[in-house]
Amino acid sequence: MRASISRVASQRGFILAMLLGMVAVMGIFLMKAMPSVQAEVQRGAEEELIFRGEAIARGIRLYQQRTGGYPLKLEDLMKIRPPVLRKIYKDPFTVAGDWDLVTAVQAGSSGDKTGLPIVGVRSRSSIGYSFKIYKGKSMHSDWVFSAADDILGIPAGQPNVRGPQQGDTNPNRGGGPSTPNPKNR
Repeated sequence: MRASISRVASQRGFILAMLLGMVAVMGIFLMKAMPSVQAEVQRGAEEELIFRGEAIARGIRLYQQRTGGYPLKLEDLMKIRPPVLRKIYKDPFTVAGDWDLVTAVQAGSSGDKTGLPIVGVRSRSSIGYSFKIYKGKSMHSDWVFSAADDILGIPAGQPNVRGPQQGDTNPNRGGGPSTPNPKNR
């Protein structure tokens, strides 16, 4: 009887050692898979950031078209009827969900943007580089979602400068009608 007890105890020890080995191997595989899981989570959050930011920019654009001015708070987008936004979306990259507001005029030396007309939002993310490139920017905090992007058909951040076109007689032309140069007559 004593021999059968020691054999059962040694079998239990062997099973325990096998389980411990399997847990260790599974842990190694999970650690190998972790970066790809984190990358997928970040990619999903970037998609959500773009969706939410563009929705807010559209809402600000509609608010401006209906009222003739820009909102002073994001909550103003919900006050007009019908509302121009389903809800006030949160920034998916910050814990509090607060956006960095882009205003029509620059904030004073205090940096307080309260009461300034809001034309867009950007993320307050402190994460380094993104997987996606949005409007030529590779950092979340540089992605500006603005209602003023397409004023005069010029994307935000792009200067309204065109070089001289072939056949122009006026090298200072910026896209307007050409005036003849008296020296070339």
